[in-house]
Amino acid sequence: MPPALAAALAIVPSSSSRAAGCASGDPGEGRVTEIVDGRSFRLADGREIRLAGIEAMTSDTKALAALIGDRDVLVSGEDDAPDRYGRQTAFVTLAGSETLVQRELLAQGAALLSGDATDTDCTGLLAAAEAEARAAHRGIWGSAVIKNAESPDDILSGIGQFTVVEGKVLSVRQTAATTYLNFGHNWTRGFAVIISRRVVPALEAAGLAVKSLENRRIRVRGWVESRGGANPGPRIEVIRMAQIEILTSN
Repeated sequence: MPPALAAALAIVPSSSSRAAGCASGDPGEGRVTEIVDGRSFRLADGREIRLAGIEAMTSDTKALAALIGDRDVLVSGEDDAPDRYGRQTAFVTLAGSETLVQRELLAQGAALLSGDATDTDCTGLLAAAEAEARAAHRGIWGSAVIKNAESPDDILSGIGQFTVVEGKVLSVRQTAATTYLNFGHNWTRGFAVIISRRVVPALEAAGLAVKSLENRRIRVRGWVESRGGANPGPRIEVIRMAQIEILTSN
């Protein structure tokens, strides 16, 4: 195990690990019997749980196993219905404590914030944990995780992968159905963020005027896609406010 990861596996005090809006509702309890991958595990009753709010960059199971392997956990999700792979997506805390597993993995640099948490307190807690790991160069942050928006070919090499991209929005172009945040002068080949018209009202209600992003540096996260056809540039679709972080005004 790399020294940086080994050092990060120590759990921070629970006072800074509170579930804060993430683990809501009436949680169920279970015993962890198997770690499936970096963000999924199986309980003794056969359920497979996928950790909400984060994305694992590798299939390495060490960090998750160190936290919850053969331990009792509380599982809380907005919806108990399994996804198409049969997994239940949920926030998870260690039984008898307020240690939020997602928060710990982010603070260790063993995962990335996905931006799909709906509670603002929860999003703030998880974002702070990721920022802590990034500042300390823990885990995955010991290497270059964030892609440069000015290097579309590098971004495109990660097509189908969850990626964090940073750069300056050069223009905001709106069509009847979609808003494009363009990061390159050649918008057909440069990196772009796409926002569906149906998503814009939710962003504005959260305090983000999409047009105001022009000439601002932002950090965006999501799944890399190709525009395809005659416009092969990489893109990320934004559907939630937490996928965008404004870095500067110009």
